[in-house]
Amino acid sequence: MRLTAAVLTAALLHGAHALPQGVPGSATAPPTITISTAVASPSVPLSSALPSQAPLPPTQPWCPSKIFCAGALIQTVNLAKLFPDSKTFVDKPTSKSSQQVLADFNKLANSTSLTEGDILNFVNSDFRGEGLELEAVPLENFKPEPAFLSGVADPLVKGFSQTVHGYWTQLIRNTNQSALCPEGTQSGKCESSLIPLNHTFVVPGGRFREQYYWDSYWIVQGLIRSELFSIVNDTLQNFMDEIENFGFIPNGGRIYYLDRSQPPLFIHASHMLADYVAASNDTSILKRALPLAEAELKWWADNRSLNVTSPFTNRTYTMARYAVNNSAPRPESYLEDYSTANDPTLETPLNEQQRSDLYAELATGAETGWDYSSRWMALPHAGGSNNTNPALRSLNIRKTIPVCLNSILYKAHSLLADLYDAQKQNASAASSHRKTAATVRAGVLDLFWDPSKLAFYDFNLTSNARNDIFTTATFYPFWNGIIPDEVLSSGEKAFGAFSVINLVLNRYNGTIPVTFLESGQQWDAPNAWPPHQHIALEALRALPANVTSGALPTPAAGKSSFDLLPSGQIGVSEDELPGQPISGTGANATKTGPDADVSRLNGTVFNGGNATDGEGWAAALQRELANRYVASALCSWHATGGEIPNLLPRLSDQELNVTQSTTNTGNMFEKFSTSDIDSAGRGGEYTVQAGFGWTNGVLLWIASTYGNVLVAPQCPNLLEQVQTTNSTGATSPSGTATSPSGSANPTSTGANAAVGQQAASAFAVFLAVVASMVLSL
Repeated sequence: MRLTAAVLTAALLHGAHALPQGVPGSATAPPTITISTAVASPSVPLSSALPSQAPLPPTQPWCPSKIFCAGALIQTVNLAKLFPDSKTFVDKPTSKSSQQVLADFNKLANSTSLTEGDILNFVNSDFRGEGLELEAVPLENFKPEPAFLSGVADPLVKGFSQTVHGYWTQLIRNTNQSALCPEGTQSGKCESSLIPLNHTFVVPGGRFREQYYWDSYWIVQGLIRSELFSIVNDTLQNFMDEIENFGFIPNGGRIYYLDRSQPPLFIHASHMLADYVAASNDTSILKRALPLAEAELKWWADNRSLNVTSPFTNRTYTMARYAVNNSAPRPESYLEDYSTANDPTLETPLNEQQRSDLYAELATGAETGWDYSSRWMALPHAGGSNNTNPALRSLNIRKTIPVCLNSILYKAHSLLADLYDAQKQNASAASSHRKTAATVRAGVLDLFWDPSKLAFYDFNLTSNARNDIFTTATFYPFWNGIIPDEVLSSGEKAFGAFSVINLVLNRYNGTIPVTFLESGQQWDAPNAWPPHQHIALEALRALPANVTSGALPTPAAGKSSFDLLPSGQIGVSEDELPGQPISGTGANATKTGPDADVSRLNGTVFNGGNATDGEGWAAALQRELANRYVASALCSWHATGGEIPNLLPRLSDQELNVTQSTTNTGNMFEKFSTSDIDSAGRGGEYTVQAGFGWTNGVLLWIASTYGNVLVAPQCPNLLEQVQTTNSTGATSPSGTATSPSGSANPTSTGANAAVGQQAASAFAVFLAVVASMVLSL
């Protein structure tokens, strides 16, 4: 059975109901850690000859391995399609020496009749299970009830938060010294792609079985709330070791990531290092950290920066971009990249230079963390959502100056200056960083801010203009303390900059999507990612009270929340927005007018908590978004087998059979759907992952920050949804919203816009859940 990068959706769901609750008790103990490895599943008979190959890409100087980096071996194994995920193979340490593995492969390669079975036998004979160089370890000094739980008022939300707090015990890892291969490729009993780490770390989960850079920021946010300060320290020490060894922090803990980094959050704004020092009072770490933070910022300045002259003011700024030097498929996504570059449907095949440029763009996309999004594409709709290769071939990331990256670097310089001042040392360095921060801030406001649309957009070097695709990157400058004068001086314009959040909460059933374009890419609609919900909440918190104290605006008669957006802000008309399907009808909610706001209730939104007297608009949006995030996490977890003894009963096998979760214990997914609170997101080049580090971290941060306004969500009724769909025969490719009363505009009296999925999705859930179980450590 081959698992493709298919949709993971919730199975057929309907209705909405308050979750049954028992007497409050302790959260469930975390499930036992299971380490498993994938079994090869060839998609063709073993006697089949391997397909012909395109010419090998150049050897990559940053990745010297002849086994796990670009070369004949990795290309041949990937074309055999033994595993549904290319990353599986490159995470397998060899069971023999490098020389013996290469000798065994060369014997095969010289054969005139190489078959699928030959490659399968080679891999089974010469490689061990993926990820076995890592080991799960006990989590010391774990507190079952960290202090933040006392501030969570609702018993169910408190119990769920405590359960998620316990999941750190499943995601903690060390390097397994007994299974470790020696560094280098010339000697030793085996070879591995792992970058060994000296300290304990937390993995995201699923296929992401090693430490990752930007994931770790949101993991750290959760660890701090869980009072696991020693693990935060270990995380930071691992990153400092990598800066010492490589000059920068790689994307992740494998040698095939050594050509790229990720969003630089090590020192950044209220982030890892500063948050740890503030929470733990451990200033001793700064003696080592400050020089290495300088080294990281120098790497970004030396390798990822260029001068940009503004067409708006004619001022020139030194700004950063993502730009990876790479001319081969990424080893962890080798087959996907190879297939994109060597697409047999191309009328004119790419030449060597075009392939090299495409491989550089694909690797650069991975460095952004947003791999991939219409944000980066010259032709985002090319090929349609079911064939994303044409759009991927139009990637233009290296010629894009991203608002998110430069906002992060602005705050990194500001924060580093603050840390120097706090230590009463190196005043000249503090002054230099403040000067750099001021220049970057000016560039962000000049190049990215559109004062008429009240939003930030990336700057495109190709067109020498701002892009017009609206994304959640618009919230990054606010998050990092860059607030335009228009916003600071007007409550109306301040709301305009955040009015899209109000639209999402009224129009859809989930949280904020990355964009409003349904491209088939995972960093586009309908996907809503945990980090972006946190960033949006922090952005709202950054606004001053004088522009946020007014009441939440309401649309004029006959209008929807779309009418409150600044003209042209999101780049699509109201009737071009992604739909919100209505269960049992086979149709979407109306696209325009007040009935489009299917989640609007009296004074709040569905699963948005309870309004309070005198609540300002920014506080209201925070309350609603925080509650909606909890609903997305809790409902999808409960629908896949989650339970809390004496508090939240497990669903019946009949209900769990709808999501093929009768043997599951609840999934915390890496991404959610804006139109289905009971579903994971979809799209991209791998199946949706469960675990999940940043999802857990954001949940704990929200519980700690908004615990007094969080309420138990109402989740879709699985069996009612099945019955409704069976009786109507309605089908739809996307999630479905349900209003039991039949009204498109539910009220606070009980009509609930809960979300679901169509019958065909149940099997997709099964495939993805199996994938996550097989791939998980």
